[in-house]
Amino acid sequence: MFAAQAGRAGRDCRLGLLQSSESLLTSAMNKAVQPPPESSATISAKQAPVPVTLADKQNERDHRELRIDKVGVRNLRFPIQIRDKAHEVQNTVATIGMYVDLPKEFKGTHMSRFIEVLNAHGNVVHVENIPDILHAMQRKLHAATAHLEMEFPFFLEKPAPVTRRVGMMDYTARFDAAACGKEIDFVLSVKVAVTTLCPCSKAISRHGAHNQRGIVTVAIRSRKAVWIEDLISLVEASASSELYSLLKRQDEKAVTERAYENPVFVEDLVRNVALRLNAHEDVTWYRVEAENQESIHNHNAYACIEKG
Repeated sequence: MFAAQAGRAGRDCRLGLLQSSESLLTSAMNKAVQPPPESSATISAKQAPVPVTLADKQNERDHRELRIDKVGVRNLRFPIQIRDKAHEVQNTVATIGMYVDLPKEFKGTHMSRFIEVLNAHGNVVHVENIPDILHAMQRKLHAATAHLEMEFPFFLEKPAPVTRRVGMMDYTARFDAAACGKEIDFVLSVKVAVTTLCPCSKAISRHGAHNQRGIVTVAIRSRKAVWIEDLISLVEASASSELYSLLKRQDEKAVTERAYENPVFVEDLVRNVALRLNAHEDVTWYRVEAENQESIHNHNAYACIEKG
């Protein structure tokens, strides 16, 4: 039995050695046929995406033969800094429109390029760098004309008339600029709320007179830059009374009495503003609009003067 077991053990050992030899041989053959390891550059090259040429629909030919006067982006909100007289600059948020002309040959413009131009000029915007933005739009979009609209809230600290308590007043300012070739056109606009008291109501009433808030919109062209604050002050001086954000009782009394002593129709209001603009040596063109939100009528009163 021991001899039989020894014989079987010898055969098992030889069989194990044979199988082991076959495994080593197979492994060596597999290693021999395997390719050499690839370098990292080769692997990266294989993994890199194959460049794909994307269709540029905007540059395709348009066969309708119609030139577009203005095309671009609108209602873009963008943080900006505006120069002011009291603090050098103030931070605000503008609603922006940017446009160029489009020749009749092209199907569309490249909208992303407008944003690239705006971002390239940072967030400090003043009258002096608006031509740079317009000319950059012309170059980048291969346009003959470019247009820039910026409307933003403008804030002023304003003391009450008697107590001198300071409150913050907000106004609406707007820049409308255009470049045609190298020529630049720039219009500054402000929208100012005021108080108006009706002269007719005062004349026919035993007590009091109806008054209301009026909205005056002034747009100007000028030889030199005009401060937004100065244009606001000019409008406020033309009304029955200016508005304030903070009034104590003494202040309210003063404002009410001042309005009563200075009644103006909507016609008076635009004429008063126009006279002051006529006297401004740098203003070359203006449009003055006034709209009273009538307190005893179901309609508004409106007047407009344009000159230049």
